[in-house]
Amino acid sequence: MGDIILRGWNWCRRFRHRRGYGVHSPSDFFFITFVVYERLPFYAYGPLHHLRRVVAFLPHYREKVDKFLFRLVNYLRPSVMWEIGTGSGMSTRYMAEAHADMQVYTFSAEPEDAVKRILSGKPSIDYRTGDCRAEMKKLVAEGVKPEIVHIAHTTAYKEVYEQLLPLVDKHTCFVIGTPYATPDKKKWWKEVIADSRTGVTFDLYDVGLVFFDKERVKEHRIVNFL
Repeated sequence: MGDIILRGWNWCRRFRHRRGYGVHSPSDFFFITFVVYERLPFYAYGPLHHLRRVVAFLPHYREKVDKFLFRLVNYLRPSVMWEIGTGSGMSTRYMAEAHADMQVYTFSAEPEDAVKRILSGKPSIDYRTGDCRAEMKKLVAEGVKPEIVHIAHTTAYKEVYEQLLPLVDKHTCFVIGTPYATPDKKKWWKEVIADSRTGVTFDLYDVGLVFFDKERVKEHRIVNFL
């Protein structure tokens, strides 16, 4: 009940930020209108919906958010994605299904059999457990560079962010999971938005998006996606 009330309150606060109102950048308006708010029933939604109950006991987003992550990958078409903090693995599957040619590396501190089962259905997903920061260093040494980074269900979000910043370029996108989960994370998210190393940022409440194209004017977009 508390979460419903909080979401209702934040929906009211974000009312004027719905549907791209007030956004003058054509590219950002297109992104908000045709990616964030897209309602088409994509082919993967049905099968993935039925997988959710298998891992419902593990950390996960709302289905609405996972569908958005599918559309985000479908829009950006990255070749490599890294996900830190696998959680239930549902977001991993949604994003992997959006682009068959994308290689996915997802990192979790501990292995989980239920997650292994749902990720095994997608050969492009490399599920790694243990010290995720060490695993990322190995990939960097091998010349593997992510184009999209999902900092998901992990308490080491600050350390991961700083570790991966040297790898970014104008095409990189960071997805920050649950930026309002705790007061400390909320404070850090505001620092990320203000960080001179970042470019355009989007706040969808459940997730934040960070882009790094320094040729664009640095702006922050609040989107009512509750």
